[in-house]
Amino acid sequence: MGEHPITSLTGDALSAHDIAANFADLHPPLNGEQVSVQASRCLFCYDAPCVTACPTAIDIPKFIRQIATRNITGAARTILSANIMGGTCARACPTEILCEQKCVLNSGEDEPVQIGHLQRHAVDALMARNGPHPFARAAQTGKSIAIIGAGPAGLACAHDLAMRGHAVTIFEARPKPGGLNEYGLAAYKMAGGFAAREVDFILGIGGINIEYGKALGRDLALDDLRSRFDAVFLGVGLGQPRRLGIAGEDLEGVENALGFIERIRQAPDVTAIDPGQMAVVIGGGNTAIDAAVQAKRLGAASVTLAYRRGPEQMGATGWEQDLAATNGVTMVHWASPVAFAGDGKVHEVHLERTHLVDGALKGTGAQFTLPADRVYVAIGQHLADEGLDGLTMAHGKIAVDENNQTSLPGVIAGGDCIRSGEDLTVQAVADGKAAAAGIAAFMEAQNG
Repeated sequence: MGEHPITSLTGDALSAHDIAANFADLHPPLNGEQVSVQASRCLFCYDAPCVTACPTAIDIPKFIRQIATRNITGAARTILSANIMGGTCARACPTEILCEQKCVLNSGEDEPVQIGHLQRHAVDALMARNGPHPFARAAQTGKSIAIIGAGPAGLACAHDLAMRGHAVTIFEARPKPGGLNEYGLAAYKMAGGFAAREVDFILGIGGINIEYGKALGRDLALDDLRSRFDAVFLGVGLGQPRRLGIAGEDLEGVENALGFIERIRQAPDVTAIDPGQMAVVIGGGNTAIDAAVQAKRLGAASVTLAYRRGPEQMGATGWEQDLAATNGVTMVHWASPVAFAGDGKVHEVHLERTHLVDGALKGTGAQFTLPADRVYVAIGQHLADEGLDGLTMAHGKIAVDENNQTSLPGVIAGGDCIRSGEDLTVQAVADGKAAAAGIAAFMEAQNG
């Protein structure tokens, strides 16, 4: 259905067919003619600003030129050599604030080249062939590395290390790999089980083993891993949802937004999920938008997103905010929740109007109430500290140096658990690659 969902004009429940259509691919792939048109628009800039805007520095002019000359396999290799999760990033990356925003065509009255669509075209074509993995492993080195977390950072690090000839064991707490790509992105962004297919593609390099149900601090100890492996990579993400600390937070019907998104992503039948009839989402990031839009596409009669600041301060991109509006989500700004009320189950959200005083957010004292039978809280996550004893922390995350080394020798970290940039898949991939280089440098120094 794309950006415009099927909604009920009569108040009746959506049919199973309508809901299934609402969760189809948000941006279906371009056809051959559209690919040719977009590729022909690229100016192939020298020192292209789109490349510097990409955290993984994909050579965008090169892969678009390869597409234009019908070298689709070459284009895919160019993309994947820089970003092994180029398929996910083509679907879920906020290209509107990264590469496409920097496209020089934006300086005029034209639209930017649809870089994300072209990237998807090339990567999907290569993966669809199910041929040999496009990258070969180096000779085995006899070195082994433990990776904690099979999210984007861990998988990118594992792939790079496997290419270098090292043996990699990933320990993953959940039953499936992929991290937020599998559990935390809106279903319409990752339609068709793409997250799982991409992981299978990555593992096709060989030399990577994943052990599931293994969590740091519960099943694994960092000291033990350091003694068993030549190096350890921590890609543990931010696994602990933040709480508001207000009355009624434990009422039935109040749920963390990521938990709601996960239920949708893992449901064998998405039409069986009840989003509530009057849903309120608390938060201003892309996760809040994903929860709000999906609640509406599941058939909620009303969905209101409440954010304590203004639209300019929202973590969600302008495109995501427009998507919410297009899907019938009501946006309420300058409103902070003070309590959830109900008789065991949530019925109301009490909010206070806010404003800025000398740059600081303050309540005005004016309150109002929204009816709600579901509340989805999307105010971010923080680092769970289980098993991280001995590591230096900074600003609530794991402190690392310029090589992603932590305060413990041979322990490297990356992804959302460190401060490196935006909490995006593409940044996590960049961290994973940088960590692999850091691990290689550490092991070389040990041998020297």
